[in-house]
Amino acid sequence: MSQLASAASNGEIAQQEDLSGPPAANRHRLPGERAGITHHFSIAGHEGYLTVGFYPNGQPGEIFIRMAKAGSTIAGLMECFGTVVSVSLQHGVPLRVLCGKLSHTRFEPSGWTGNQELGYAKSIMDYLFRWMALRFLSGKQLPLFVAKAADGESTRSESIQVPASLSPFPHESSEVGDAPLCSTVIVN
Repeated sequence: MSQLASAASNGEIAQQEDLSGPPAANRHRLPGERAGITHHFSIAGHEGYLTVGFYPNGQPGEIFIRMAKAGSTIAGLMECFGTVVSVSLQHGVPLRVLCGKLSHTRFEPSGWTGNQELGYAKSIMDYLFRWMALRFLSGKQLPLFVAKAADGESTRSESIQVPASLSPFPHESSEVGDAPLCSTVIVN
């Protein structure tokens, strides 16, 4: 009877230990050959490349961020950060969660991106994760490869959006902060 009691108490202890931390996660590695896309970005003159590798179902499973000279602090930090995000994705952390946590983070460099859909970036992380949310999570997802119609025209239609900074009102300005853009009328 004492063996049953000790086995029961060991089972209870094991169940309590399971509840004390996150559940064990299984890593789902990408296949050896996989599709990917590389995106060039520029934030206030700081240029880089984001490469996203895909699972066979088209979901992102890894990222690589290349910035600055090889061996520099920025290059090393971006490489390590890309590894952390990749391992997170492969362990089942939803891209939506990563984008929600890292979009709108504020640190230098920040500035205009030249990307009409994103405009001003508050940081490199802000730009990268808002771009991934736009590219992979919004209703505006773009196909990986554009199919060409028989007449040579692209089958994907794109709308050209005019950035908010090109307002038809010359005395209107926009201030960028943590909130959405607001218009301020300047009176001369």
